Amino acid sequence: METTLIKPPANKRRGVYEDISDLIGNTDNPTPIVMLNKRINPAQDFNLGIKLERYNIFGSIKDRVALKMLEESLIINDQTILEASSGNTALALAALGNAMDIPVEIAIPERAPEEKKQLLKLLGVAELWEAEDALCPLYPNEGARGLAKGLAESPAFEGKYVYLNQYENALNVQAHYESTGPEIWNQFDGNIDMFFAGFGTGATISGVGKYLKEKNPDIKIVGVEPATTNHTLSGLKRISDLAEEYVPEILDLSIIDEILTVTDDDAYDMGVQLARKTGLMVGPTSGGIISAALKYGKSHPGVGVAISPDDALKYTNAYTQYLNRKEKA
Repeated sequence: METTLIKPPANKRRGVYEDISDLIGNTDNPTPIVMLNKRINPAQDFNLGIKLERYNIFGSIKDRVALKMLEESLIINDQTILEASSGNTALALAALGNAMDIPVEIAIPERAPEEKKQLLKLLGVAELWEAEDALCPLYPNEGARGLAKGLAESPAFEGKYVYLNQYENALNVQAHYESTGPEIWNQFDGNIDMFFAGFGTGATISGVGKYLKEKNPDIKIVGVEPATTNHTLSGLKRISDLAEEYVPEILDLSIIDEILTVTDDDAYDMGVQLARKTGLMVGPTSGGIISAALKYGKSHPGVGVAISPDDALKYTNAYTQYLNRKEKA
């Protein structure tokens, strides 16, 4: 007797999904927020929640952006997606590209974490272009971004690429305005006073900030940046002191109430503290955002939410080097 295989219906409540894209944060399936305990946040009148974007299927907040850009960009048959990324956007694009049968090429900084490069190779990106690059270069003509721009504009590759260019792509902001912002508002029933995010492309803080300000103009939108341009916080960019032409086009500075700085050591130290005092394993950029938020909260009572863009597993070598250096000091 022949057995007929019946495909189970998609039912999110039972954890059955039709497509991996359903596992990317949205208002029906938000990424979780964890409130920090008093072991790491001793302030009596400041409560800080950490939105854990590692729970997106590919492990970072960039999953939202990659999905939005792929769904709404015009991609003709046989064209290749091209993007410059320090890793997380690249991983999401490569994985989604595999699922959608779209080839992806990535320009990546040489100083990007080795773990991310290995994952991109596992995903089989069509080409991985490495560029001599500080993690915080001037935009748009340096390093990985300059390389991607050059490839996209080269007559030799005419018609081959769809260059998503997340630093100028309004879909990047729209992804957060439509998903991350509403999630945070709903998760706190609107009872939020502050939002903290790092500066990268500027999309997270612009999209979430715009949404939250529309709901309540009194919510403080606070950006976090590295203390210097020569830093090791992947995905984080120093905005202060940049000439206007180098500020990412999609960053809406008009909604930013304050800008905080964080050192590499403070960021890594907070990442270690979070792992050892709360069990939360976050990346060093998350450590930097949370470190700055906790300092801010000492003099600003209320309820805050900080974005944790990804987890610690892509930065094990960097954390090991930091801990070894601390032990020798």
